[in-house]
Amino acid sequence: MISAPDRRKAVKLIDEAKDSGARLAPACRILGLSVRTYQRWTRDGSVSQDKRPEADRPRPEHALSKEERQKVLDTCNSEEFASLPPGQIVPKLADRGTYLASEATFYRILREEDQQHHRGRAKTPRPPKPPSTHSADGPNEVLCWDITWLPGPVRGMFFYLYLIMDLYSRKIVGWEVHADESSKHARELVQRTVLAEGCIDQPIVLHGDNGSPLKAETVQVMLERLGITPSYSRPRVSDDNAFVESLFRTCKYVPSFPRKGFESLTEAREWVFRFASWYNHEHQHSGINFVTPHERHTALDHAILAKRQSVYETARRRNPGRWSGNTRNWTPIGTVWLNPEREKNGGVRIAA
Repeated sequence: MISAPDRRKAVKLIDEAKDSGARLAPACRILGLSVRTYQRWTRDGSVSQDKRPEADRPRPEHALSKEERQKVLDTCNSEEFASLPPGQIVPKLADRGTYLASEATFYRILREEDQQHHRGRAKTPRPPKPPSTHSADGPNEVLCWDITWLPGPVRGMFFYLYLIMDLYSRKIVGWEVHADESSKHARELVQRTVLAEGCIDQPIVLHGDNGSPLKAETVQVMLERLGITPSYSRPRVSDDNAFVESLFRTCKYVPSFPRKGFESLTEAREWVFRFASWYNHEHQHSGINFVTPHERHTALDHAILAKRQSVYETARRRNPGRWSGNTRNWTPIGTVWLNPEREKNGGVRIAA
């Protein structure tokens, strides 16, 4: 099926070739057309449109009559079958010795009558909930927290690491290790972290998963009192809190992590203390252009990255032949987004 504009363009090209001395058959062949097709298109002196969509097609002899079609609809909408799909209606009718139409015909009729959707008394399923989206342009704007298990001295025994990180700088701003999991420990950790960071009167978003210690009523009351806006991941979607999950993986895969578990709660706390100090002050994080979280948290990264840029520019001027393009980009990382909205084609759409 060729559209009218494409037909007119093809006929124009063939006519121009003919006027230049070309023969009709070779000119049509180049465009993938036959001479008969060209003649049919130009039969009336103008380029005709494709009439196939407008053609009258005979009704098949075996098609359902109006009465039979209505019988199918009445059956689907009857009290007995109103909540059942055709896949169950057709077998039930066959058990009674009744055949109205095939299952595919049932579906086609319902679709044509705009009835091929949720049927019955049950509520229509809710559309998927979009993830919580937040952005941070500086420290202490968006905090992420979670709880993970640390293996104990025997199989099945665990210690619980409560951890809060800053989204902008990736710094561990608060942590504790306990022998049990409770909302009391979570509440106290948030309070101590906010006091240590000195951001009591600053609007903060605290994002976490749906664990009961993080969503307990006492925790909600404490967050409201401190002016903190709670945010939660979608149920059973760990990627919604990806920054903390990534940090937990780093924690458990560093060479010093004890493979056989921690012998005691004290040992677990001492190890996490050393890890947090190394992570904040020595670990050059790839997500923030290889500066430490502490340097980013205290705005020291701008001077460090500017010095690196200067070193690279000097090296390029010294040996320009070794550089085929620009030097490495040491620009400080800007706004950090938690779960940015994504377009269907894979792009990222920043929420307003």
